[in-house]
Amino acid sequence: MDLDAYTQAHREEWSRLDALAKQATLGGADADELVERYQSGASQLSAIKTVAGSTRSGDRLSVTLSRARLRFTGAGSNLLSQIPAFFVAQLPAALYRLRWLTLAIAAATVVVAGLYAIWALGDPRVLANFGSDADLRKLVDEDFVGYYSENPAASFTGQVWTNNAFIAAQCIAFGIVGLYVPFVILQNAQNLGVNAAVMFAYGEGDTFFIYILPHGLLELTAVFVAAAAGLRIFWSWIAPGARTRGQALAEDGRALFTVAIGLVLVLFVSGIIEGFVTPAPWPWPVKLAIGVLALAAFLVYMLVLGRRAVRAGETGDLGEFEAGAKRIVAG
Repeated sequence: MDLDAYTQAHREEWSRLDALAKQATLGGADADELVERYQSGASQLSAIKTVAGSTRSGDRLSVTLSRARLRFTGAGSNLLSQIPAFFVAQLPAALYRLRWLTLAIAAATVVVAGLYAIWALGDPRVLANFGSDADLRKLVDEDFVGYYSENPAASFTGQVWTNNAFIAAQCIAFGIVGLYVPFVILQNAQNLGVNAAVMFAYGEGDTFFIYILPHGLLELTAVFVAAAAGLRIFWSWIAPGARTRGQALAEDGRALFTVAIGLVLVLFVSGIIEGFVTPAPWPWPVKLAIGVLALAAFLVYMLVLGRRAVRAGETGDLGEFEAGAKRIVAG
């Protein structure tokens, strides 16, 4: 295809379509013509993209088609009708794309936390820097366990939910800078390692795991996913591949920010477990089983449903019309 010749041959058709799309009011005949020219223009845009990919004339036609489409479709589809597609296709696909990076962040957190704990347990002077013997004893005997029950369960659930959701959203939103996510992960791993070291030093290592694991399995996984999304957005403009940096950042940013919405719900579940299950006077196998089941449900959603969505062509990004043209052109 000679793109210049093709553009010249259809220029008048596209100009007429653009004029109809901008027209304040449309009569019956004009409306019929708009629909017909829209259908023709969509076929012509498909032909241009198939042969030449992204081009200036194709982007300009895409803008015209988007404007024309709004004339006979009005606002986007009803929000309620988009919810099933979001939770069944877009969100799991976005989560699935992060599986290996999430695993790497989880492994790094465990390694760093373990090194901090071993370092503190191996040198009494390091442990002493965390507080006096009386302060550490109080943490072990009262504060660590009491933290989960010092407030009413409902208010405590709301507090940890909003705090963790805010951290997850920050990881995704500020991931583009590259430094924020490693800082959060390192800080989180350090905190886990220090607390583990103190609890083990005073013979309460089992208490540490009994109170951390029921809610922590799902909560920490959600944080790891958020960190992975932030780093993926950062990497999209560092190494965009065949795309321009703007295109890569826009596509991955749209797709992966849906993860923030999904993690709000995931962290709400972990908050309920932390507020109502962790401090409950139940046998520890029961509490641990609840935490394992919650994590298993999330992993099935992320890996099984996500894999199915990706194989169906989903990426988590918006559709072509909702995303708009990839270049800014004069309309």
